[in-house]
Amino acid sequence: MALEGLKDASLKLILFGGKGGVGKTTCACATGLHLAKAFQTLLCSTDPAHSLADSLGQKLGDQPEKIEGIRNLSALEVNAENALSKFKTEHGDQIRKILETGTNLDSEDIDSMLALPIPGMDEVMGLKTLIDLIEKAEFDKYVVDTAPTGHALRLLTSPGLLDDWVKVMGKMRWKYRYIVETFAGRYNADEGDDFLLSMKKTIKKIEDLLRDQKRCEFIVVTIPEDMAISETARLMASLDKCGIRVKQLVMNNVLQSDDCRFCRAKRQEQDKYISQVKKRIGNLTTTVIPSCSHEVKGLRALEDFNSFLFS
Repeated sequence: MALEGLKDASLKLILFGGKGGVGKTTCACATGLHLAKAFQTLLCSTDPAHSLADSLGQKLGDQPEKIEGIRNLSALEVNAENALSKFKTEHGDQIRKILETGTNLDSEDIDSMLALPIPGMDEVMGLKTLIDLIEKAEFDKYVVDTAPTGHALRLLTSPGLLDDWVKVMGKMRWKYRYIVETFAGRYNADEGDDFLLSMKKTIKKIEDLLRDQKRCEFIVVTIPEDMAISETARLMASLDKCGIRVKQLVMNNVLQSDDCRFCRAKRQEQDKYISQVKKRIGNLTTTVIPSCSHEVKGLRALEDFNSFLFS
């Protein structure tokens, strides 16, 4: 079967995820090329070890770049470090205001705290970058090449991490507000309160989008090997806990030839794992991609790969 439903006008965000080395980047790039024939499409990579540029054969940065020779297709590789730096520049004064009023830290301590990397914020900023791009509404479709399973799950659970972070900041603000109201009789909201409200709205937008099956779809990519199938099953269980339901799976690198004893034996082994998918993962729409005799790299090779994904 082929991937289906991706041209639905209401579907905005399409994420490809799975174990490292199973072909997520290739599937994402090929899908971007396919959708660009009908929609303004943006390809994004959230993997710290980006591969989009190598796959497309074009240098990319952390801002959308038009793909040469392809109408309606742009791409970028998210730089979470730059995104976090930009976030601190834009909101540093607001965070400082909360820390100044809600803690006993002096200015030097606050400067030191703001200069520190915040654990988990790379994933938060990567996802926030995507949401900001979607809110600009410059594209119809956003196709995401995620990092291998563990990093991808941290990306998808980052709204919860950000929510916890905002709750801690909110407690600091509440204590400050209580003291002000106790001694002054009234409290006037300031930029710190505006920042917290804005962040809560951002978290809600992210969570709503990821869980909306009409606007967001997560497609799992795997290969017919025991370790890959096992990791895929764990990924599916984790996504389900996040409220993200997977409907489609790409089974990549399936051997087609039976011209030699090795090929026949290998295919028999692969068939065993393919038959286990329904039992171990679930009854998903499965697209089988045959093994390629050459590396899938460059626009022409990606277009050829499309014949398996969407025919």
